[in-house]
Amino acid sequence: MPVTHTLEADVLRRQDPELAEILLGERDRQSTTLQLIAAENFSSPAVLAALGSPLANKYAEGYPGARHHGGCEIVDVAERLAVDRAKALFGAEHANVQSHSGSSAVLAAYAALLRPGDTVLALGLPYGGHLTHGSPANFSGRWFDFVGYGVDAETGLIDYDQVRTLARTHRPKAIVCGSIAYPRHIDYAAFRQVADEVGAYLIADAAHPIGLVAGGAAPSPVPYADVVCATTHKVLRGPRGGMLLCGSELAERVDRAVFPFTQGGAQMHTIAAKAVAFGEAATPAFRLYAHQVVANARALAARLTAEGLVVTTGGTDTHLITADPAPLGVDGRTARGRLAAAGMVLDCCALPHGDARGLRLGTAAVTTQGMGEEEMASIAALLADVLRGGTESQKARDQVRELTGRFQPYTG
Repeated sequence: MPVTHTLEADVLRRQDPELAEILLGERDRQSTTLQLIAAENFSSPAVLAALGSPLANKYAEGYPGARHHGGCEIVDVAERLAVDRAKALFGAEHANVQSHSGSSAVLAAYAALLRPGDTVLALGLPYGGHLTHGSPANFSGRWFDFVGYGVDAETGLIDYDQVRTLARTHRPKAIVCGSIAYPRHIDYAAFRQVADEVGAYLIADAAHPIGLVAGGAAPSPVPYADVVCATTHKVLRGPRGGMLLCGSELAERVDRAVFPFTQGGAQMHTIAAKAVAFGEAATPAFRLYAHQVVANARALAARLTAEGLVVTTGGTDTHLITADPAPLGVDGRTARGRLAAAGMVLDCCALPHGDARGLRLGTAAVTTQGMGEEEMASIAALLADVLRGGTESQKARDQVRELTGRFQPYTG
């Protein structure tokens, strides 16, 4: 689904031509290279318009009807609209849309349910766990005692037997399910069963799949988790930000954990943009988009496998793919550099059971541009050829420019 460019270039050029050139340069980069980073997407013109609206001027600490600043009667309506749309979209009893990011949403979930020193069970970082799932460099690893579960050595799938064994052994206060690099659906019912067995809270970090959930292309964690943390960008195609979903019994605790415990004033322009994105995600067109994202990812994974890369878990159920390029003679970091030179932008990621780095790709952005399975096959073939050294960077870059020229993210 193509989107329209809304940058007020003329205004910025007149006042600050130096910064205008930077913004226009980034627009050019995005429109002439392949955006294959799993966490990125192109927001719609309406989302961008809300982000650049006068709501950015308003200070609004607190919640609708209970602000610490005057003049919030209009922004209160915007936030209530965002909350109501989020609740309806995901079938949640309560939604908090103030979190500035996915990480701050996770921090708020921990603050609502845990105390420093509590034990938490989460996917280990080598297997796709996020920094907020126990990294020693992050608040999570410094404030809580994290125990990591892993994936099966053969299949690459979450080892639910290990999850249960570790939960029985360590009796965690909370269990976190979610990943930044796990390409399969998570069995939320299985996690709920384990959490109930040991008396733990279940926190679902659904930052990556939440857009697919909105479009009916992935199972929802809402019926199973005590708290769901998510971002509003990625597949959801909204502004960069976070949100939390929970039952009514935890609503007050979650709200207080966001404000005043972890954040101050709400970013009202971002909240308005979230409301726009939730409205877009409730349409039949978005449902078709979400399913096409998955179809594209499966097509891309299949062709990468045919080209000789080792795709983790043998495929994908979602928008993301992790793959080992070693059979083509390169490691992940070297591969990422070669592909960047060819105009193919993606990430490195940890690979299970070893120190090697792999590649993480996503299909959300290219699907927004209107690409389908045919283009995924072309992308995979070009990617593999670049890694083998069969196509030099400049020639590959020209092919990428030709492809993106036919599928522009922003027009006008």
